[in-house]
Amino acid sequence: MSVDVNRISLNQITTESWSLKEAIDGCVRHDIPTISVWRHKIAEFGLKESKHMIEASGLGVSSVCRGGMFPAPTISERRERIDDNKRAIEEAAELGSDVLVLVCGPAPKKDLQEGRRWVQEGIESLIPFAEQHNVKLGIEPLHPMYAADRSVITTLGEANALQQSLESPQVGVIVDVFHVWWDPFLYEAIERAKGHILGFHVSDWRVPLPDIFKGRSMMGDGVIDIPRIRQAVEINGYYGPIEVEVINQAIWDRPGDETLQLMKERFAQHV
Repeated sequence: MSVDVNRISLNQITTESWSLKEAIDGCVRHDIPTISVWRHKIAEFGLKESKHMIEASGLGVSSVCRGGMFPAPTISERRERIDDNKRAIEEAAELGSDVLVLVCGPAPKKDLQEGRRWVQEGIESLIPFAEQHNVKLGIEPLHPMYAADRSVITTLGEANALQQSLESPQVGVIVDVFHVWWDPFLYEAIERAKGHILGFHVSDWRVPLPDIFKGRSMMGDGVIDIPRIRQAVEINGYYGPIEVEVINQAIWDRPGDETLQLMKERFAQHV
């Protein structure tokens, strides 16, 4: 079953060298209907001007990246993280996106269980605020190699369990193939996530991996069976935008228009 190419969304980190305006203009030039906006790019123009540019372009906003980073050593720091997440929810609502992606954060004291508890407490505290703004909170599990510095939530099974424990329709999960492809229980976890999948992100895992953080490759350059994972999330209810999220210095160093052209070609061939 082939993918509908009109579902493609530019996750803005793929063109990190571009400003928000440049990314918006690039999407318009290349007939990419949707964009996922990163908060540091919003900050360059301010929320009001960012909203104006997006509305003028006619683009949809598939998500805002990112909230999360809940664990912190002190109560005051954890409260600051919650306040920042509330600002992120407001930004998502203002830009017309109903999804805030959560990168949940590492454990600051080497205590993973404590870190996970702080993640749960942080998300739980945000649910009423997110509901008021009609924004859903997407828990994105990251590959275990990021447990030390980015997220203590490392499998889709963990994300599902967290979502279910919170018992709120405002909370769901994000399925990013780069982070979950290796999981022997992936397809069972996708089935358990049915009705709660808020986003689907694609890239590829090249061998050898060129870098830990900037290690993603363009679809078709690695070992991930992307179409199989896509079909699984579709069977379980997700037919929304598909974000191309490629964090790779060599791709960032290319002209952005070349990246968007390649992205569209690979999307049609390998997603």
